[in-house]
Amino acid sequence: MNYLSECILFDMNFKRRTGNLCLVYFDEALFGYGIDLSIQGTEIEPEFEGTITNVTFPAGREAVLTCSVKNLDKYKVGWLRASDQTVLALANRVVSHNPRISVVHEDMRTWRLRIRQLRESDRGCYMCQINTSPMKKQIGCIDVQVPPNIVDEESSADIAVQEGEDAILTCRATGHPPPRVTWKREDGDFMLLRKPGSRELIKVESFNGSELRLPRLERRQMGAYLCIASNDVPPAVSKRVSLSVHFAPSVRAPSQLLGAPLGSDVQLECHVEASPTPVSYWLKGGRVPQSGFIAGIGGIGNGLEVGQPRPEMLLDGPKYMITEKRNGFRGIMTLLVRSFSPSDVGTYHCVSTNSLGRAEGTLRLYEIKIHGSNGIGDSDQLNIIGGLAEATRDRGNSGSKSVIKSSTNQIITSILLVMTSLGIYFLTSTISLVVVNSVQNNDALVIR
Repeated sequence: MNYLSECILFDMNFKRRTGNLCLVYFDEALFGYGIDLSIQGTEIEPEFEGTITNVTFPAGREAVLTCSVKNLDKYKVGWLRASDQTVLALANRVVSHNPRISVVHEDMRTWRLRIRQLRESDRGCYMCQINTSPMKKQIGCIDVQVPPNIVDEESSADIAVQEGEDAILTCRATGHPPPRVTWKREDGDFMLLRKPGSRELIKVESFNGSELRLPRLERRQMGAYLCIASNDVPPAVSKRVSLSVHFAPSVRAPSQLLGAPLGSDVQLECHVEASPTPVSYWLKGGRVPQSGFIAGIGGIGNGLEVGQPRPEMLLDGPKYMITEKRNGFRGIMTLLVRSFSPSDVGTYHCVSTNSLGRAEGTLRLYEIKIHGSNGIGDSDQLNIIGGLAEATRDRGNSGSKSVIKSSTNQIITSILLVMTSLGIYFLTSTISLVVVNSVQNNDALVIR
């Protein structure tokens, strides 16, 4: 190495000479010029080049922090955890016992701290340190993203409350960033939520928040709800919470008065609402006791007065076909009476009972007596419901059609007068009359 000339060092911060000398030399091996800063006690301390870039990665991935240093010379670079000053690596040697941590460098200038299979505990800041006096350092941070998780122990399980009571559905979720919690109905239908301070229920698609408050519950709000937690770190998670609203049964008979010709099949129907699921059955004749049960003999122990006829429980078999279809808290009870006969005329009861109460609907089944033209001449008499009203039919010239002489209003008026005398009362707005022309088809007359 041939020294060519001296040089003077300047302090660039204060724009003055440092008082130290340096020599310019020619390196024959490299065929280039250089400056020897170590001549005559001259020394330049290492410095950082740029800053450490903060990084964000999902859990399970690898994170890398890069620290760039110039003029390192005899000094060493170390990595520490900033929160507790734990030394992780010094120069090329890893001090930490964590096998997921490693350190690499390039030309003693670029030092990289690698952490594989990131865990939530790795979140925090790390220090790149040069052992000068005083010590020089830079800090870079790792943010570990964690997908959402619903904490079952702190979230609601399936719940059952009585109608009119309050309910709170809770969903606690963890993750980083903190998850957003959204409530929806599992069936995709609108949620019914009560306005604050109002009795009105409004329809909403979803509700945001970890607690879903449902004051003064109605049966319409019953169903399965989904708590969905998401924080833009896949995957989102959900939890199903079933909300049951319990109430006593209610029964409605759409057709309370039915008439049919002998030999036909007649179907009776009742609509039931109840929760929990009720026990439903059909009875014929008599009066249903207040207890709803008909066990026992006579009137002893079953709520019937002495001498009062006991209703008969109907069972599925050759004579009767009993079915029940349910959809949530709603159900439809049907009773099919096969080959309608005079003994089938009478009162039928559809009864529904659960742990909160009982309800019944009453239906009356009558015979439609139809007299044909044989022995009567050109006029046919149509007796409706065993003589409650009569409509006279005369055949037209063609003989292919029947004409009802008595108007529908007259028929209904006659029926209502007789029904009122029997103590049977209906709202006129709920009554409709269906009369069919064909006698051969054994069609039934139905009063709804």
